[in-house]
Amino acid sequence: MRPAVPPPCREIAADTPSRRRILLGAGAVLASGLSNALLPSRARARVPIAYDWNATPPMDTRAAFVEWMQKTRGEDAKYLAQRWDRLQALIAHKDVWDQRDMRAYLLTPREQFVTKANLDRAYEWHYLDIGFGVTITGPHTVARMTNSIEVERGKKVLEIGTGSGYQSAYLSNLTDKVFSIEIIKPLAERTRRLYDSLIEQGYGEYKAIATKNADGYYGWPEEAPFDRIIVTCAIDHVPPPLLEQLKLGGMMVIPVGPPGAQHILKIVKQRSPDGAMTVARSDIYNGATLSFVPFTKLEGGVINGTHSGR
Repeated sequence: MRPAVPPPCREIAADTPSRRRILLGAGAVLASGLSNALLPSRARARVPIAYDWNATPPMDTRAAFVEWMQKTRGEDAKYLAQRWDRLQALIAHKDVWDQRDMRAYLLTPREQFVTKANLDRAYEWHYLDIGFGVTITGPHTVARMTNSIEVERGKKVLEIGTGSGYQSAYLSNLTDKVFSIEIIKPLAERTRRLYDSLIEQGYGEYKAIATKNADGYYGWPEEAPFDRIIVTCAIDHVPPPLLEQLKLGGMMVIPVGPPGAQHILKIVKQRSPDGAMTVARSDIYNGATLSFVPFTKLEGGVINGTHSGR
C-alpha cells in the first residue's frame, strides 16, 4: 500500500568538514574515508550507442523497453524490469505525467547510485542509506518534484543537495545544463568520482553536470541566473539568494515548513504589470506534509546548525 506521504529524502550528519571547491572532471578524488566496499559493484561494460537526445525507449511494453535498453545502453535486464515496473507505479500515483519526464526516468540507472547492500532495493519506494548519514530520495518524490518544474533542454537548472547524484543524473536527461551543490565535502567528491566513472563507460549525458562543494543556501552566483532550482532539504523560508538567482518566469521546488512537516512548494517568480517582482506559490502535494532533513549551513568551513535557526 502506498504510504500517506513519501519518506524523508536525506539525513545529513552534522559537523562534517567542508570548503568551497568546484569539482569538475576526472580530477575529483575520493577523500571520504568510506571503503569502496560500500559502493555498488558496477558493470564495466561500455554503453554501446552514444547518447542521442532524439532517442526515446519504447513505452508500450516492458519487453520492448528492456530489449531496446539492452541494445542501446547495455544495462542489466533485472534492473531494467524493476525500473519499468516502478514507472507504472509513478504514473498510477500521478508522480510523473509528462512524456519527456518519463523518458528521463527510464534512461536513468538508479542502481548505479545506491550502495552494494541496497542494489536489490534500488527501485523501492523508500529512501535508502548511501553513507555519511545521507540517503537517496525515493523515486516517487524525485519524479514529482522534477516533473513539477517543467525542465526542458537548454534550461539552466540548479540542484541544492547533490547527495547520491541520482537527481542530477535524472535532470541530465532533461537538459544539458545542470549545476549541483553538496555541503558534505567527501560526499561531493565521491559523487563527482562516480559521474566521471559513468562518463567513461559511455553515459555522455553526465558531462552536462557541474558539481560544487559549498553551502547551497547561497546558490551558485557565478553561474546565475537559473531557469529552474530544486532543493532537497527543509527550511522555514525561501532563501533570498536562491530567489534572487532564479530568472523571471523561473520555477523552484523546495520543502518549506517546521521540522517534520514541510510542504513542497512550487515557486514561480513573476513580474506584475506595475513592474514589481512577485512570487506565486503552490503545493505539489495539495496540502499533504512530508518530512525532510534541515537545510544545514557552513560556519568556518564546518557544518554547524541549520538555516532555519535550529
